[in-house]
Amino acid sequence: MKAILALALAAGAFCSTASADTYKWITYKPQGAGDAQAISTQWLVDQFSERTGGEHQIEVFWGGAVAKTREIPEALAAGVGDFGDIVTPYFPDQMPLNNAVGFFIPQPLDTQGVGDAMAKWHATYPQFAEELHAQGLHAIGFRPLENYGLLCVKPVRSMEDMKGLRVRSYGFAYPALIEAMGATPVSITTTDAYEALQRSVIDCTPIGPALARAWKYDEVAKYYIEVPFGASFGHLLAMNLDSYNGLDEKTRTVVAQLGEDYLAEYSRMIDEDTTRVQEIWKAELGVEVVKFPKGELEALVDDPKVQAVRAEWIEKAKAAGLPVDAILEKLTF
Repeated sequence: MKAILALALAAGAFCSTASADTYKWITYKPQGAGDAQAISTQWLVDQFSERTGGEHQIEVFWGGAVAKTREIPEALAAGVGDFGDIVTPYFPDQMPLNNAVGFFIPQPLDTQGVGDAMAKWHATYPQFAEELHAQGLHAIGFRPLENYGLLCVKPVRSMEDMKGLRVRSYGFAYPALIEAMGATPVSITTTDAYEALQRSVIDCTPIGPALARAWKYDEVAKYYIEVPFGASFGHLLAMNLDSYNGLDEKTRTVVAQLGEDYLAEYSRMIDEDTTRVQEIWKAELGVEVVKFPKGELEALVDDPKVQAVRAEWIEKAKAAGLPVDAILEKLTF
């Protein structure tokens, strides 16, 4: 509570420099990150101003200036910001329904597919929005992550090569899946993974090409294994619920359309980023892209530990009154 009060006071200081029709976006992303996440955030902010005819603006407070990554949901709910990006997998207990994809790795959807699925579920099943509304939040858009593989310090050409490796792990599905692959899951934060790879604390980390380049993991790990994990769900683009409810109908329509358009724009950026990074890997950084045998990973879905993770989400979804089978059609091979 004290932390949020301090954030609210800080936000008040920021508000004094902004006009009455200027909304605040709080994010952990550095403005100069240069990746699709940061660039697409600026695109959305610019489009908001343009589509409202300059009547409304969004001011972005970058790099955790107002709230750190794990503080953003609480800060948004408290009204410290109006808009923000929430790293959904960090809050599986608070947002189990909105973390559905994180319980089902591997799954067959790409970035656009995951975003489309989340948008459809929110439009079709009120339980997804209600979960957020209970926490003072409203989703205006979705930012999935890219298709993930494994970036490793040594080549991995089959499931047999996974045995005994130490693999960075997080969330629910990955620990069980990594064990099913014959490897050892190691809990390492994103910021610590570079040094962990460099010092051989871990041998591999699940990640996609664009993020591997953004975090510079490819400086110390030179093998990208195309293990078909599918795309992970990454971030909710969210609003403070009161701020959302306070929008006039015209602006609310703009926000709704922007959420749809954002997914397409962001997915395009991710695809371009992936192609660019793989060209850099080949030409400059010497990262080898390794094919992984088709079917070997998908076969692990039947592993009892992997099934137990999926069953945990199914139980939560049924308790919320969701039609589980209709949702699982999107997430299963």
